[in-house]
Amino acid sequence: MNIPQHSLVLYKNGPARVASLGDKLEIELEDGRSLRVRPKDVLPLHPGPLRGLRELDLPPGEVEAACELLEGEQTTLPDLAELVYGAYTPAAAWATWRLLDEGLYFQGTPEAITVRPLAEVARERVAREAKAAEREAWSEFLNRARARRCAAEDAAFLHEIEEVAWGQREQSRVLQALDCGQNPESAHGLLLRLGYWDGTVNPYPRRIGAPLAVATADLPELPDEPRLDLTGLAAYAIDDEGNLDPDDALSLDGNRLWVHIADAAALVPPDSPADREARERGATLYLPETIVPMLPAEAVPRLGLGLSEITPALSFGLTLDADGVVTDVEIAPSRVRVQRLSYEEVELRLDEEPFRTLHELAQRHRTRRRANRAVFIDLPEVKMQVADGQVAIKPLPRSRSRMLVTEAMLMAGEAAARFALEHGLPFPFTTQDVAVGDADREPAGLAAMYALRRSLRPRQYSGQPGPHGGLGLDVYAQVTSPLRRYLDLVAHQQLRAFLRGGDPLEAQAIVERVGAAEVAARGIRRAERLSREHWTVVYLQQHPGWQGEGVLVEKRMPRGVVLIPDLALEARVKVSESVAPDSTLPLRLTGLELPAREAYFKVG
Repeated sequence: MNIPQHSLVLYKNGPARVASLGDKLEIELEDGRSLRVRPKDVLPLHPGPLRGLRELDLPPGEVEAACELLEGEQTTLPDLAELVYGAYTPAAAWATWRLLDEGLYFQGTPEAITVRPLAEVARERVAREAKAAEREAWSEFLNRARARRCAAEDAAFLHEIEEVAWGQREQSRVLQALDCGQNPESAHGLLLRLGYWDGTVNPYPRRIGAPLAVATADLPELPDEPRLDLTGLAAYAIDDEGNLDPDDALSLDGNRLWVHIADAAALVPPDSPADREARERGATLYLPETIVPMLPAEAVPRLGLGLSEITPALSFGLTLDADGVVTDVEIAPSRVRVQRLSYEEVELRLDEEPFRTLHELAQRHRTRRRANRAVFIDLPEVKMQVADGQVAIKPLPRSRSRMLVTEAMLMAGEAAARFALEHGLPFPFTTQDVAVGDADREPAGLAAMYALRRSLRPRQYSGQPGPHGGLGLDVYAQVTSPLRRYLDLVAHQQLRAFLRGGDPLEAQAIVERVGAAEVAARGIRRAERLSREHWTVVYLQQHPGWQGEGVLVEKRMPRGVVLIPDLALEARVKVSESVAPDSTLPLRLTGLELPAREAYFKVG
């Protein structure tokens, strides 16, 4: 390779002047340094003479004119330099190399340069400008994010973070660039720090994949069929104040208790579009901020008990003996006239009929369950609602009116399960295996209740009957919420088919529905639990000076698990070794971590 002294060469993509020759070349660089390099380490651009690199000022040229003349041809660096800049000088050679290296108009090597068509150049220029604008936007976004600010033009970058927070993608270059963990909690925390999200954004239903869109299937008209006329009986739908989907009501006819249930199966037969949608959902999603019904929106106005003057129902007529055993069961599609009452209203009327007798029947049934070794746990519960971003938490008192309704629903579930067994009807049964001693089944203090709840095995749904040890019932099925729980709806579909002389679903179909519905409902329950934990922390954010009381329910020194009744919240709090379980402790809020759904308290 013949490289003259004082010539222009390329070294590591930059210009260099050959100062002296020898076994190695001595070259001068733009920054004034001198280096000794091998000849093969440089690429000759111009033979010179070049007195200094300051002579390489870029001359004006006619690049596009050269492209038009040479389109479709090949050329060399000296010829191209002369065509573009009018002469093959060191400055022109360097400028031509830069054009070649840029790759926009020309591509190849100094000995074989390909000229790109101008139309192709125009498209490439647009693409490069777009990439440059994207790089600039990315850099500006990172600067704003590091300053904990964001702007309207950052929406695309922020949406990428949201997708991680929602569990819809695993990786994000934004999180990586900002040194954040690649997980939903880190993404959630970043969105909060940027002010793009606040506490009113609940990510958990979307993260879990819970259905948030309304069901879209159409519902048919009610079938023209005989119905037992029970409109002459006073019927009462007893719920929490503000309940939006009343699906059960009670009547008393002499010594017979009637439990009326919304007749959802009349509009949702097996394998109908509405049935398939409900199976995929598993249950209605109840969030403090909204409700996403399992069935199409029109189902509740048409079937909710007490929402119209006369309502269709599936009614369960039950007769109890002196020991609280259901001795006679009648099940029939019916028409009922229902009055809606709150638990508080009924609590004030328990000395009146029919509430006094209803309460006595409930007590009788509860006494029988207690004798059958039922488990009774009375841990605090709250009602939580979110309106306009504000969280309200109201403790739910344990009242006789709630017990009355609970026992009536259990009677109906037991009666329906027995009815199915007696008639060989495939059915979705609910069972629970309880392996605790008799002395532990009705603990007195919160600590013992908490321990008992942790030890209980979860209830199971099955096409096979079995005892429900927690309820103290030999056989049981959930049937009182077909608007809200899919397996309740399946139970109603089976009962209706049997009562009308139709073809009930076979046992294998019940097993398949149990499996599908339980998988879906498990996600619903998890979304509800995590959402309640989220909104509890938001409530505490909105009450930063919160103080209250907690009850120590478990000791894991040096911290203990404290149950806060007013919030139905468990928290780990540092306690002294001398504090005994069931002790009431004064607590004050010391910190919050919303993405982790954690609240921190201190005794005192």
